[in-house]
Amino acid sequence: MKHWLHAFRLRTLPLGMSSIITGSALAAFHQAFRWPVFALALITAILLQVLSNLANDLGDHLHGTDNEVRVGPQRAVQSGAISTAAMKRAMWICGLLAFVSGIALIVIALGLSSTTLVFLLIGLLAIGAAVKYTFGSNPYGYSGFGDISVLIFFGIVGVVGTFYLHTGSFTPSVLLPAIGIGLLSTAMLNLNNMRDIHGDAASGKRTMVVRMGAARAKGYHAALILVGFSCLVLFSATHFRTWWQYLFVIAFIALDRHLRFVLKNTEPRALDEHMKILALTTLVTALLFSLGLVLAA
Repeated sequence: MKHWLHAFRLRTLPLGMSSIITGSALAAFHQAFRWPVFALALITAILLQVLSNLANDLGDHLHGTDNEVRVGPQRAVQSGAISTAAMKRAMWICGLLAFVSGIALIVIALGLSSTTLVFLLIGLLAIGAAVKYTFGSNPYGYSGFGDISVLIFFGIVGVVGTFYLHTGSFTPSVLLPAIGIGLLSTAMLNLNNMRDIHGDAASGKRTMVVRMGAARAKGYHAALILVGFSCLVLFSATHFRTWWQYLFVIAFIALDRHLRFVLKNTEPRALDEHMKILALTTLVTALLFSLGLVLAA
């Protein structure tokens, strides 16, 4: 069981959770929160994240990216702890569970309508994106499109989609926190790619970090975090009701320490310990931002 838990990569789960929590809090801010929608959205997001992690484990192994020079934790398929056949079965099971959970979420939230079909299509795209990041032929993660995918699915789709499922409506202003959470999640991927820069370059995985180089990747990392956090600040300023809405600013202390470490770092391997730190800080930021919205509702 420990090998499967390792393959699930639990430290990445806060990213998917952050978008659902934020979208639900925005709905509460607009007096439209629904517990069944929140619970099913959270379950679906976690299943999609696990599916992506399993596909990434298998995909990088099949493409030769996971090898003896890899910096991060040893992968389950690479180590032989889980066979390729078992991993494929797990992907099918996880994908099916995500599909069923997503269907239940959409029907409970929207009933049966034309909008239901639109969200069904979005759900199928989310499943496809989770799998095709590094798995299969021509995975988009190997061409540097992982960053934009994370921004879209962990930010805009995750936050705005959840908000819509609660409220049945769209408000342009929710794009600010959606982009904010999306950029913080993208920073997590960028950190992962900075850690793996040498191995990815050697195996032909052309991530954004490989394309721009280590020095520029640090500046890009800082921009992702600072702009993402600024989006949350701007939303709070333009929708001010109570000072509790700025409670999330406390989390910037941890983000600032993280950024200082990354900007000074010269050893990619040392970035691995900050993966969990950044994921948890993103979740804490989302939780405090959301708590502020609930208290202001």
